Amino acid sequence: MDKSGKKRILLKIGSNTLTKETNHISRGKIEDIGMQIAALKDDYEFVIVSSGAIAAAKQFVKLEAPDNEIFVKQALASIGQPHLMRIFHENFSDLGLHTSQCLLSYSDFEKTETKINIVNTIDVLVKNSYIPIINENDTVSTDEIKFGDNDKLAALTAVLLDVDLLIIATNTNGIYTKASFKDPNPETIRLVTDLQTLENEIGEAKSSHGTGGMQSKIDSAAIAKAANIETWIVNGLEDNFILNALDNKIPFTKIK
Repeated sequence: MDKSGKKRILLKIGSNTLTKETNHISRGKIEDIGMQIAALKDDYEFVIVSSGAIAAAKQFVKLEAPDNEIFVKQALASIGQPHLMRIFHENFSDLGLHTSQCLLSYSDFEKTETKINIVNTIDVLVKNSYIPIINENDTVSTDEIKFGDNDKLAALTAVLLDVDLLIIATNTNGIYTKASFKDPNPETIRLVTDLQTLENEIGEAKSSHGTGGMQSKIDSAAIAKAANIETWIVNGLEDNFILNALDNKIPFTKIK
């Protein structure tokens, strides 16, 4: 909790949530997130880690090279990032919310001076009612593209900023039990205190737009847990998913 008495939430939004599992960024979903943040701003301050730059670019361009080449994905991220920020800015500003962009690389978390700079900058932004929207600096780094849809970046940032809660928005109602995974209505594991038991429950499924499956979310929860930060894995495709999770109205996985 910061000095203002507000709790700090780091919200990680994956590509599947932002596109609502289509091929383009959903303005409606970004508006839904903004409306919830606006409703909660007296009690909570938000820092967002957002994927979606590559998905944003694909709406506008087709580059002359095979799509799976890492440099093409980096080029798409470079094209898409300003579009993604513009959509956030337009939708959030209509709700009276201010946004700012922060691009980070994993190497930033290895240098003490850089880490202090990140914390100080984000603290100034949040104190002045700006919502930092963080993405990996994909143009120079390939970790998100290769290793997992910003889940790890979100966890490292959550620890660095000493947040009260890490919410990872995904396209499932949290983590399902292995026994019910293929059922029409799979059963959500509601509470996890021992991450080792989770390893036996998860499948190999990866999301269609993102590069992270449930494993990368569990790995991220482990990073947060080591710093005594709780992680919630919530279905971001649902309207009002943050409000409903805070009110315990929907099934989601809580990792303590």
